[in-house]
Parts: sequence; C-alpha cells; structure tokens
Amino acid sequence: MGFALAARLSLAAGSIRSALMLLAACCALVACVSAPHTSDANRNDGKLSIAADRLILVTLDNRTPPVIGEPGSTPHGYSATNSYALGDQARSVGAALAREYGLQKVREWPIVPLKVQCLVFSIPDAADREALMRRLSADGRVRLVQPLQLFNALGSGEPDNQIAARLDPHSTAMASPYNDPYFGLQHGFAQIDAAAAQLWTRGEGVNVAIIDTGVATSHPDLDGRITLTRNFIDDDMKAFQTDRHGTQIAGIIAADANNGLGIVGIAPAVRLQVYKACEPARPQSMESVCNTFTLARALGAAIDRHAQIVNLSLGGPADPLLSQIVGYGLQHGVVFVGAVPQSGRLDGFPLSVVGVIAVDQSGRSENTPGVLHAPGQDIVSTAPDGRYDFATGSSFAAAHVTGAVALLRARAPAMSAVALQAVLERTQTPQRDGSYTVNICAALDAIQPHDDCMHSARAVATAAAK
Repeated sequence: MGFALAARLSLAAGSIRSALMLLAACCALVACVSAPHTSDANRNDGKLSIAADRLILVTLDNRTPPVIGEPGSTPHGYSATNSYALGDQARSVGAALAREYGLQKVREWPIVPLKVQCLVFSIPDAADREALMRRLSADGRVRLVQPLQLFNALGSGEPDNQIAARLDPHSTAMASPYNDPYFGLQHGFAQIDAAAAQLWTRGEGVNVAIIDTGVATSHPDLDGRITLTRNFIDDDMKAFQTDRHGTQIAGIIAADANNGLGIVGIAPAVRLQVYKACEPARPQSMESVCNTFTLARALGAAIDRHAQIVNLSLGGPADPLLSQIVGYGLQHGVVFVGAVPQSGRLDGFPLSVVGVIAVDQSGRSENTPGVLHAPGQDIVSTAPDGRYDFATGSSFAAAHVTGAVALLRARAPAMSAVALQAVLERTQTPQRDGSYTVNICAALDAIQPHDDCMHSARAVATAAAK
C-alpha cells in the first residue's frame, strides 16, 4: 500500500524530500498494521510456576478484520502473511477482565483454528476459583472459561537392568523379512500383520503428529523420519533428546525399515511431527505431565501444520478448550488416536470427544463398544541414547493403531476418522490367548478387496514357520 501510494505522488521540484518523508511514514503505517502482536505467548516456557489450582484459562473472540489496501496492492491479511495478529478488541478486553476481576495474566497466545485469543490467568489468593469462573462465564465478553487441568502419559517401562538381557536378536526363532536385528522381538508388529501390509503401503505421504514428551530425534532408527519439532515446555533441547515416552511412541510408529538397526516401524515412510507438550517427572521417566495450556498450543500447531493423524497417548479430565480444538480438527479431516486409561473410562480427554479413536491394549476392555485393541504388553521400541527398551501400556497400543491408520490413509486418503475406526473395529482378529487386536491386512482388504493383503499375510506366516 505504501509503495502504491508513493508512486502516485507528484515529485515536483523542491518536493522530493517531502515525498520521501511521506513514503517512510506510509511504510511505517503498513508495518504497524500488518505486524502480528508479540507477547509472552511466543515463549516456549510451559513450566508454569503457579500451582495449577490457582490458574484459569479464558478465551476471547479474536476475529481480526482484514486490512484494506489500495486497489491492486497485496492485502496484508491473515491468508497473505500466514500470521494471526492479536486484535485491539481482544487486547483491550483481556486487560479489562484482568483489572475488573483482579486477575494476573501469566500467558496468552492465539488459537488460530478457533479464531480466539487464549489467556492463562492466575486468580487472587483469597478467591474461590469455582465462584470466579461462574462470574466470568456469565460475562458476555468471554467465550470460554475453565480451570487449567493436568494430563498424564499412559505407559510404563521396565528397569534398565532388565532390558539388556531381553534385547537379544537371537532369542527368537521367528524368521524375518527385514534385516533389522530386533524385528523378531516385535510380537505386536506380527500380531497386526504389519509386515504383509507393508507390501501394499508404508504410509507414504502421510503426516503424523506426536503430542507427547520430546523425542530422541538423533536416534539412528528415527533418522530422516522427523520433519518438524516444537517444544512447548522449555528451550532445553538436550532434555528433549533424552525424553523416553515420546521416543518409544515414535519408534513404534515410524522406525526405519531394513536399515540393519533395531526395529521396524508400523508405517516407516510417514513424516513425523513432534510436539513436546508433556514433561517427564524425572529424566527418562515414563511418567510425565501435561496441562491444558501446553496441549492446546500443541494441538493448534499440529492442525496449522496440516497433520493428518495426531497421536495422543495421554489422558486426563474432560476439557472444554481441548475438545473444541480437536472437534475443529475432526471437522477438517484430522484423525485423532487416543489411549484408554487404566480405569477403562472413556469420559476424559481425549476420548470424550466424539470421533477420537479410542485404543486399549489387547486383553483389556474387550467388550467395550467403540474401543479398538492393539498390542501393548512388552513392546520393544526406540529409547534415548540410541538404545531400545521394552514398555507396557495403552500408550503403545495407541501408537500401533496410529501406524495402522497411517497405512490405511496412504491407500485411502479420503477416509474419515469414523470410517477408519469402523473398518478397524469390524476387522479385529482373535489371538491365541482369546484377546482381540486390530489387523491392518484385514482392514486393507475391507477397503480395497483387490489388494488381497490377507493372502500375503498367510504367506509371511508360512515363511516364518519354516
């Protein structure tokens, strides 16, 4: 706009200096209008020092109007700049709420898909949080108010002194179509017929987001598999590399195949996006904690970066804000895979959101309608420092299903989350112990019968038995 205006200025003798001054002023005006507002929202620090029970989240409408430019000029709106500015109205409303209710702003950031500004406020020491939230919910300026809630990863691991003895590539007689030395220990991989399915699809072209702890991106079996990392906890990338839970999830989904190392991922050709929204309780601990703030930022980023599948191997209470973001993603074709907690309840986040694929480990909750089952007991996967460990839990069952969904989506990109869950549920197969598990080959044959993946699976099984 500034340059278009300057081009029309009359540069008569003696007016050049004035024209240049006007040009600079116009350019400065455009910069002020188009530049996104920056605040502490851009910090990665998810370590909120205030106790969670003294924090609330508030969302405000932030539908910033487009900037009107000169005819023929480039508009400086959201679509042109790929930025999302904090509007003056949202800024003034946030300040007014803080002043009127005695709140202290801790963080704020835009949730682009929902077109809202989200603020984390600390409440006064003497305030009753529930009563304060009721007052805020009745305030017409507030879109949503809720407590800051905590969530946990759903998995457990073995003590390291038990790992080395079990990771013996010669401890199984199972024949291998891969040169990865620990493939024979991947009983979950075998149970879901992943080897045969990979004759038809390896997850090519599919973007999978892992919202979890950090991931050891330098692990040789994950080399080239990860295209994007974001840390919503802190700026400590060394700790990011040593996080165990997310690293094991990543390996199950996408460890490289036939590279002469370790294991094989269910979908080794997918492109992984890693969003650290959970912090381990201790270095390399499986126990980790996330909160509404970090998860909301990670979910918004994953949707914004066009993730097609999001793995959520975590659980906690039902959460209105997170449910809204996931609901938006589902409406726009994103598939979310969640893990069933130890209690077996489905009324917490993320499973309470209709359309999220619920996964439990085989042998548990077999009769629960709408729940898929996959291997989750003694699952070998990648670990920090280039190692491999075993782990148990519904977290790792969910990772198997995320890999399975990626394989199916590569063959049938238009399938919705509901359709994918339905085909995986009706094609679950019984195991020797009487439990059930998803079967990728059976699901592939259901959506594309000419593939005859189950015939390939029988051939793989026959070869392994010899």
